[in-house]
Amino acid sequence: MMTKVQIDGVVGEGNRLFTVVPSRYSAESIYGEKIIRKGNKILRGWNPYRSKLAASLLKDVSLTISSKNIVLYLGAATGTTVSHLSDILTEGTVYAVEVSSFAMQKLLKLCKERTNIVPILANASHPEKYQHLVPTADIVYQDIAQRNQVDIFIENCNRYLKENGYGVIMVKARSVDVTSKPNKVYEKVKQQLQEHGCKIIDYKKLDPYARDHSVIVVTG
Repeated sequence: MMTKVQIDGVVGEGNRLFTVVPSRYSAESIYGEKIIRKGNKILRGWNPYRSKLAASLLKDVSLTISSKNIVLYLGAATGTTVSHLSDILTEGTVYAVEVSSFAMQKLLKLCKERTNIVPILANASHPEKYQHLVPTADIVYQDIAQRNQVDIFIENCNRYLKENGYGVIMVKARSVDVTSKPNKVYEKVKQQLQEHGCKIIDYKKLDPYARDHSVIVVTG
């Protein structure tokens, strides 16, 4: 039985997720994901082992994404998760920041058809470098595996997050502190966020989809 999860444009079937492909986009696989048809809808499989946002949704994390949202995505890589956000944001835009020129080449190919993705080749550690390109955002989403990932997240939220918006950070424990146990790292990160005025809305570990990772959702 096909059931719809809380976010418009995202469909769940058991422990599988799909995004509905808008009619203006071609019904082609982007990164090898399964394409299926249900009635008059075309669905793209959303692999939680390749997308931490998909893993978060399967973990029932408290997330709201509207079709009109502006999303600032830090650490876009080649665009796996960005492509699914593009499906969801039928009237919105995702500003995709990526520091790797190699990854950006693949992301640019995706952007040729998907005009609601704005690719930005930049280092998220310097959010002032793309202030001429990015408006205030409803959501600041970060998936960056660096020791200072919390600092990067806070700086971008302070600069770009709307007053009533929320931030989503994917925490890779081994990148923050390889010597500490993941649970200890997660608690430290939550404390850091709270010390900077963030209110923790939700927190989930992402095992088994992403080992030693967690998702934290905050408001400013």
